[in-house]
Amino acid sequence: MKVKHYISILFICLLTGLVSAQVKFEAKVSKKKLGVNERLRIDFEMNKDGDNFVPPSFNDFDVVGGPNTSVSNSWLNGKRSYTKTYSYFLAPKKRGKFTIKQATIEIEGEIYKTFPITINVTAAVDAPNGNSGASDIAAQNIHLVAEVSKTDPYLNEAITVVYKLYVSPETGVSNWREKDNPRYNDFWSQNIEIKGLNIQKGLYKGEDYRFVVLRKTVLYPQKTGKLKLEPLVLDITVEVPTGRADIFGRPIMTKVPKTVTAGSRTVNVKPLPEVGKPADFKGAVGDFNFKVTTTKSQLNATESLQAKIEVSGKGNLKLFELPKLSVPSSLEVYEPEHKESVRTRLSGMQGTISDTYTIVPQYKGKYPIPTISFSYFDLQTESYKRVNSDELVVDVLEGPTASISNTESSETMVTKQPVSPNSNTFAFIKTKPNWVGKTHTPFFQSTAFWSLLLTPFFAIPIVIFIRRNKDKRDADIHGNRIRKADKLSRKYLGESKKALNNKEAFYVALEKALHNYLKAKLNIETSDFNKEKIESLLSQRNIDSTNISEFISILENCELARYTPITQDTMQSDYNRSAKTISTIDKQIR
Repeated sequence: MKVKHYISILFICLLTGLVSAQVKFEAKVSKKKLGVNERLRIDFEMNKDGDNFVPPSFNDFDVVGGPNTSVSNSWLNGKRSYTKTYSYFLAPKKRGKFTIKQATIEIEGEIYKTFPITINVTAAVDAPNGNSGASDIAAQNIHLVAEVSKTDPYLNEAITVVYKLYVSPETGVSNWREKDNPRYNDFWSQNIEIKGLNIQKGLYKGEDYRFVVLRKTVLYPQKTGKLKLEPLVLDITVEVPTGRADIFGRPIMTKVPKTVTAGSRTVNVKPLPEVGKPADFKGAVGDFNFKVTTTKSQLNATESLQAKIEVSGKGNLKLFELPKLSVPSSLEVYEPEHKESVRTRLSGMQGTISDTYTIVPQYKGKYPIPTISFSYFDLQTESYKRVNSDELVVDVLEGPTASISNTESSETMVTKQPVSPNSNTFAFIKTKPNWVGKTHTPFFQSTAFWSLLLTPFFAIPIVIFIRRNKDKRDADIHGNRIRKADKLSRKYLGESKKALNNKEAFYVALEKALHNYLKAKLNIETSDFNKEKIESLLSQRNIDSTNISEFISILENCELARYTPITQDTMQSDYNRSAKTISTIDKQIR
């Protein structure tokens, strides 16, 4: 028994020694879930010193600090404890789930790897973490504010969101870019173009600040209840005073990267009242004029006229249907042509929408076009209004008379219409023949005979030659993709190339070309464009992440370049990048 007891103690001691000698190399993060405006700390920790440390590629993060190295070496109860740590501070580039891959190090001739770690980046948070010192000063002197024109609008009433960046006089901003764009999921939205960033003076919480308007957006709520406006997030390089001065007495500034957010806002959307709602109400909200007009009031049968139903004014013009035209069955009516002449300004949509019907009468007579009514909700009086058009009459002067067939009975009479004689009743009959003599020529051995006989013999070699070249060209899949991609890039980038000497026109045309390319390839509307959706759709089509990032980067350059000084070489470089990216994506797209 004593021998077995000693063997057990010896086995435990050996096992403890092996465990204590085991090499540990692991990755630890400060948190696995963080906002897009927060910082992440990751430590690569080992219990033995090693060489050739290789960190993972932080593709989805910006490295804002590190690598910092720390070593801890201590003795406790005769046992040595050693820890070496490599630390990084990371800022996420966008929202989503990202994996930090393995780091490697060589310890005592062996290669050790950490386990991958998945990080969930959410929307911006109100109280982000951050570095102390200069970063805290920047946070106190830089503020991004979202000003909402109305927080309790009606359904389909226009509201505006203006994003302003406030900067205190003691600090400055040398660079900025949009990091996370708000998604207006429950709104119809339209960004208002800002021409030039004008610095203005204003007050922020009672203190003097400078501010610049970065973005203006018009929103039409499409749901009732409390709707959340996601925040705009910016990456900014802030110039912060260090408290020291140079030999001329000027303050020495240091540059600090900072992520700022406007914070989320909530809008309480009221439903339109049910009291007094007309039966034919189609959802029009605003202040409108309504009319129905025709191009002709008199015409002959089989001639055509146009009837236009038109609504003009201010309101949600693109978000409701026009009333339908109702005419007698004797008038043939074609599908309407819809036209919109609408401008979206900071106060909302203004302009005209119309449906134009082509009408062709078949018979002689007078045909009334009944009154058409249009209903809308007036925001000024907060009540429904109805506008009726005038009754119009189409007078068909000449043409066949419609036959009226009634069932004979004692209570029904047949109404006969008088027939007016026409002096030119038989005008459609030719009274003077123009006969031409015809001589018969035998077809056999004629010119046409020999042409038809010999043409196939000459055509067969030509057809064979053309067919072989076509088969050869069709078999060249790679070449076809290159030709197709080059053709698309030339097609969509042609306008931007013409405007290379005009910075603003060039970037407007370049952005439009990129959007038109996506519309053609992905079948999405312009109103649906946002960077997240573009990334998602391109990823679903098996496009490399590098090409997707390059495409998004070009779009961001188009937005920023209009407001910053740009050289001719930079414009040429952006054009070449765009052509290459479109060509590459078109080869990969499925």
